[in-house]
Amino acid sequence: MIRHDSNPVGDTKKSALITGITGQDGRYLAELLLSKGYRVYGLVRGQNNPREHDLRCESPEVEVLYGDVLDMSSLIQAVHVARPDEVYNLAAITLVAYSWQNPRLTFDVTGGGVLNMLEAVRLYQEVSGRTVRYFQASSAEMFGNAKEIPLRESSCFHPRSPYGAAKAYGHYMTVNYRESYGMHASSAMLFKHESPRRGTEFVTRRITQAVARISLGLQDGIALGNLHAQRDWGFAGEYVEAMYLMLQQDKPDDYVIATG
Repeated sequence: MIRHDSNPVGDTKKSALITGITGQDGRYLAELLLSKGYRVYGLVRGQNNPREHDLRCESPEVEVLYGDVLDMSSLIQAVHVARPDEVYNLAAITLVAYSWQNPRLTFDVTGGGVLNMLEAVRLYQEVSGRTVRYFQASSAEMFGNAKEIPLRESSCFHPRSPYGAAKAYGHYMTVNYRESYGMHASSAMLFKHESPRRGTEFVTRRITQAVARISLGLQDGIALGNLHAQRDWGFAGEYVEAMYLMLQQDKPDDYVIATG
């Protein structure tokens, strides 16, 4: 049974639903929206997510909903409970190396999950008559083997990993729902962004963790891959401000988010 008790119809407070809320972006975004007076709902996959504890400690006001972007019924339920004015779809399998090991799962979650979320929002709009603004976290990995520098919104995609290809699918589905259904749906082509909340499976945290361990005499060094690779790195706390600002625009659009 779908319940609306936690967000009554007459409530004037804005509501936002964030998928992938236990990641660094989701947690910073939750804090930002709460500071602006939003009621924030976060979709969490499973009830043993180790980062859910961090979320609850940092932002206890967030109302946690359990669901999975692979499970359409759980998304429909979450959207009807949250009655969102804005949906931020941050859920994805985000490790490029992992995407080579599990390309099918990466496509299902990172690509197909976008379609499921868009469809859940579309159906909710049809039933409720309300307009929902939708944000899709796309990725600079979609550019892959870039044909021009600097990259811009009009640059061609040439993804070089299952992750990049899955993100490109989700990106184009967002464009299609915007153009076909008139949805206020926007995508951010996000370049790398980091923070102290970044998981230790990522290279920046691997380096900082290793430096700390070396300083304590717990290890001697760190082995890394290609030292000639170059990346544009920003701060996650600032990038979520860009996400928020994108959904405040009168017209939806797609934006490159980078340091410049």
